[in-house]
Amino acid sequence: MLERPSDSDAPVAAVPTPTPVDITAALADVKRFIEPLLEDAVAQLHGAPERLRNSIHYSLLAPGKRLRPALALWAAEACGGRWEEAAAGAMAVEMIHAYSLVHDDLPAMDDDDLRRGRPTCHKAFDEATAILCGDALQPLAFETLVRLLPPEVAGEACGILARAAGAEALVGGQAEDLAAEGAREPNDAVDVSPEQLLQRLEQIHRCKTGALFLACLRLGGLTAGATPEQMQALETYGAAFGLAFQIADDLLDAEGTEATVGKRVGKDADRGKLTFPSLVGAEASRARAHTLAAEAEKACRIFGPRGASLATLAHWIVNRNH
Repeated sequence: MLERPSDSDAPVAAVPTPTPVDITAALADVKRFIEPLLEDAVAQLHGAPERLRNSIHYSLLAPGKRLRPALALWAAEACGGRWEEAAAGAMAVEMIHAYSLVHDDLPAMDDDDLRRGRPTCHKAFDEATAILCGDALQPLAFETLVRLLPPEVAGEACGILARAAGAEALVGGQAEDLAAEGAREPNDAVDVSPEQLLQRLEQIHRCKTGALFLACLRLGGLTAGATPEQMQALETYGAAFGLAFQIADDLLDAEGTEATVGKRVGKDADRGKLTFPSLVGAEASRARAHTLAAEAEKACRIFGPRGASLATLAHWIVNRNH
């Protein structure tokens, strides 16, 4: 297991701008740390039917950047904690994220047949197995928190993740996203202004995507014993980061290629989805994403050098091509 900075180090004074890190290398470190733990979690499902267990492994260990585990681990690190202490939260959020992708890809939802350059779960297996795969990943996430975290923090950690994954956040955001398809079409009953549509879109993104990012940061801060000031900085960072990420994702769907993005592109426009490019244009969307990235970086200054990974990631995420 990787050795991470000890929380016994003396506090580090804040600096104006942390030195940027090599995010590609830093994310590779996260993958080397977290993926064996995810592998082991699936391997422990001895009593699960083989096809179901295989679908869980296929979805949870699919190629990916491991952004959500990275946020949990780096949040803990920024607050003076260790990766080992934050591992349970990092694993749990990735399980919830994997379940959400499996269900989002279903024909009744976003109807995708490609995810991360591979067939989606319901294409690789079948729809019923994909539904059950997602159903199994949800309780596995909470079991992981309860099994690996100290009792004095496990309950709060479960509450953080449950709220982020629930009807007022991730699931509610998905419901609103589906309901908003075609919302820009003329409607005789409702006259909705562009400003109202933009507010609605931001709320969808803060729920569907941003809430789980915030949960990652909160879990990392919780396990590291973050101070109220540190937790507030993580909250500020997460709010800006989550929206910046989704704007960048909208731009990738509008401008990217299937080969680089690893999934079908142009589908948002085909389905009449609300997106930032469709409402304000690509250039304005890109400018907003960079402004949000700067806000996220500024929030990290309280952490000094320990916040360098989070600060650099905020800018990297809006410049990525996949």
